[in-house]
Amino acid sequence: MKLSKILTAAALAAALMLAGCSNTTSDTDADNAGGNPDSAGSSTIQIAKEDIKVGVIHIGNPADGSGYTYAHDLGIQGMQAAIGLSDDQIVRKNNVSDGDPTATETAIRECIEAGCNVIFGTSWGYMDTMEALAEEYPDIVFSHGTGYKNNGSNMNNYFGRIYQARYLSGIVAGMKTQSNLIGYVAAMGQENSEVTGGIDAFAMGVYSVNPDAKVYVKVTNSWYSPTEETNAAKALIAEGCDVIAQHCDTPNPQLEAEAANVWGIGYNSDMSKDAPGATLTSVIWNWDAYYTSAVQSIIDGTWDCTNYFGGMSDGLVDISPLNSALCTEEMQTKVDEAKNAILNDGFNVFDGIIETNDGSTVGAEGSTLDDATITSGINWYFKNVEVK
Repeated sequence: MKLSKILTAAALAAALMLAGCSNTTSDTDADNAGGNPDSAGSSTIQIAKEDIKVGVIHIGNPADGSGYTYAHDLGIQGMQAAIGLSDDQIVRKNNVSDGDPTATETAIRECIEAGCNVIFGTSWGYMDTMEALAEEYPDIVFSHGTGYKNNGSNMNNYFGRIYQARYLSGIVAGMKTQSNLIGYVAAMGQENSEVTGGIDAFAMGVYSVNPDAKVYVKVTNSWYSPTEETNAAKALIAEGCDVIAQHCDTPNPQLEAEAANVWGIGYNSDMSKDAPGATLTSVIWNWDAYYTSAVQSIIDGTWDCTNYFGGMSDGLVDISPLNSALCTEEMQTKVDEAKNAILNDGFNVFDGIIETNDGSTVGAEGSTLDDATITSGINWYFKNVEVK
């Protein structure tokens, strides 16, 4: 979600990423954003299973039952079950604003005082504070969700190829729309590569099955704003959009779609439980794929500060099952074909020459955008995207 709040210089971010550790996984043959595998930190931390205590810093409250924090906490629960940790080995700090460094530091220090020796920070704005505290506490593992910083010793970062799932969801939206106008509630604007790259992948999926459809984007300028997410969805529906996709935390855009008798594409977790009459599918994170591997590697003594950038092949990202009441067998067939192409046929979404909405092009024939570009250098929109 929070890969870059607003990158002041994409090149700086890419350079910092390259200075860190390598990615552990690769769904493409492109150069990884984290540099070559030999750049991983030389310090290995090992903690016995019975001594592990995990702290988690959440921007929201998992009790909300949907959205970003809920998806992360499902991952923590999955890790706990897979490894066999007790409840008292998990400490959660909820509703910690990622725009408040003091609140972030307080939450992390409280985890440390409670005996936590592994701390996951799930949102972009925690990064700088975690970096400072990682230097102060070299024997504690700090793992930061999204971002780009890695100290080569006891702090890494983790994220994933969510654009793969975005592409699949675009196929569903492109086949469902009747107005050929598809809305997209976006947390951040064109300067934010994570959000923009997701929009582009979604729009490319739409275009692959429906070249006549347009994707209208409405930006909230907030990672978490229930009111603005609601208003953006309403505005897009008023523009004539009959499918509402989203890159924001709450299920409010799906609820607005259902209230207006149109359709939606959820995000983070399966939002069909929130709006069963509207949600076609959801772009989802299975964060336990990372949390389980990270904690197990610490127990095994193989954790080496390597960055994680997983994808569909790792089970980290996917889409939820298509809503059988709203989707057709043809949609499922098209999604299955595209998923197989990503997993088995070398399709990387951002392949070849890509046309943008200002008439220019990016990419090159026979190549694909590398991870550093995808994570910090996509500041353009695909040709069927229009910002409202």
